Parts: sequence; C-alpha cells; structure tokens
Amino acid sequence: MSEKADLKHYLRTLSAQIEQAMDALVPAATQYPESLYDSMRYSLFAGGKRLRPVLTLATVEALGGDMAAAMPVAATLEMIHTYSLVHDDLPAMDDDDFRRGKPTNHKIYGEATAILAGDALLTQAFQVLGTMEAKGREAVLLRIVGELATAAGSIGMVAGQMADMENEGSKASEERLAFIHAHKTGALLTASVRIGALFADADEQQVQALTSYAQKIGLAFQIVDDILDVEGVAEKLGKAVGADAAQGKSTYPLLYGLEESREMVRRLTTEAHQALSGVALRTNRLQEIADWLINRDV
Repeated sequence: MSEKADLKHYLRTLSAQIEQAMDALVPAATQYPESLYDSMRYSLFAGGKRLRPVLTLATVEALGGDMAAAMPVAATLEMIHTYSLVHDDLPAMDDDDFRRGKPTNHKIYGEATAILAGDALLTQAFQVLGTMEAKGREAVLLRIVGELATAAGSIGMVAGQMADMENEGSKASEERLAFIHAHKTGALLTASVRIGALFADADEQQVQALTSYAQKIGLAFQIVDDILDVEGVAEKLGKAVGADAAQGKSTYPLLYGLEESREMVRRLTTEAHQALSGVALRTNRLQEIADWLINRDV
C-alpha cells in the first residue's frame, strides 16, 4: 500500500471511529424535543474531514498515548467545530445556503432551531469533558477544558469571527488578516493538537514544538481554503466558489495574489515539518497530515 493510500485508509478509519463516538455522545433524534436533536445530528453527521479530532488522536498516537481513551475528548473538537459552522452559515453572519453539498442547517430547520442546535453542540462538548472519568488525572482534564474554552471563546474563534465580519467590504491589513485566520480557524486547530499533547502527558518541550506545528498548518490550511474559494470546484467543495469575494471578505489571494499565497503554504508546511524534527514521535502521521492538507482539493 502506498503512503498516500495508507494515509487515506488511516483517515477513513479514524473518521468512522470518531463518528461512532459522537453518535453515542449526542442525544438520539428520537428523544424529545426531536427537532433539536435531529438538527444537531443533521450538521454533526453531514460529512467533512474530521480534521480537528483526527489531529487530536494523531497527536496522542505520536506520543504513545491511549487513542481509545482520548476518543471522547477528540469528539468534543468536532462538536465545537460543527457548532461554529452552523452559526457561521446563518443569515446574520455568512448567509450560506449550502455546506458540504447539503442545505445549511437553517435552510432545513429554520434560524431559531439552528441557533439552538449550535448552542447545544457547544455545550455538549463541555458536558462530555465534565462527565469523563478522571481516573486521577483531574488536573489534565481541567487544562484540556481550559484549552478548549480559550480556543472557542472570546479570545479565540469568536474573536476571529467578529473581526472577519467587521472587515467585510474592506481590504484588511496584513496584521488584521493574520489575526482573523489565526483566531477564526487557527485557534481550534492549534487546540486540537495541544489537547492531544496534554492528554498524552507530553512534556513542555513537546507541547511547544507541537504548538508551533499546529499554528503553521492552521494558517496553511486557511490559505488553501482561500485559494480553493478562487479556483476550486463547487461540486467537490460542497459549497459555492467565490463566496469570499462576493461577501467582500479579505483573503490571502486578494492581499498577496495566488502565486505568493501558494508559496506561503509551501513555506508554512516546511516550517511545520521542522517544528516536529526535534520531537521524539512514534509515528510520522502528523507530517503526512501536513502534506495532505496542502495538496487537498476540498
């Protein structure tokens, strides 16, 4: 099996395990009020790369930790990511009609239910962490809760969304665009790796190296998204191409041009590999994931 095929198999296997875990952690759609739980599950199981929980689990694996025990923790990253997508798609924000090739949540269930479904997914993540058996690792779980809240909240993802909205219709400066991407997308991606490191009892040097890796791939991931919004294929992306330009959003191709944006992605990926070079890891999955992210077409 080639390295590329092997990685695809690895990602498919992990994604299936993550979905199985989420299915057990989120209320069934047959429970009352059914409309809420059906709405939550509609977006949670609508597909996607499951990148954030995959990064958490791959980090745990690379450090020799217990991937099975980390599965509920990894699932919380996808719950929070999904909540952010449900809310981002709302008419008051990005006003998108499609996500992953399907009608967005509010198009199916209405705006009020979509808002509540997003709220519930966000809260569900912390319920999962708060009810896990600590088994003498209370301090570790508390740090993980703090990491997740920081990445998702007012100095993380929410701040990035606010800055993105405020800059619509104007060309953001380099510093402001970097802030938007580092917070709206990068914060949760970085937290995914850091949480995996914490769960696997990484030492401080390992945590710092993995944080640098995550920050590099987080920015590279978002620049690739910006590029795909210009020259991607709508059928593959599962959403309209050119939405950023139509909404007047600042992007790396707009600020730097496509070729310079591609060069930034290559440079960031090299730096991500370098960040891991001094860390003793048991697998090369994190390096493979970095390369996969820059070569994707969705």
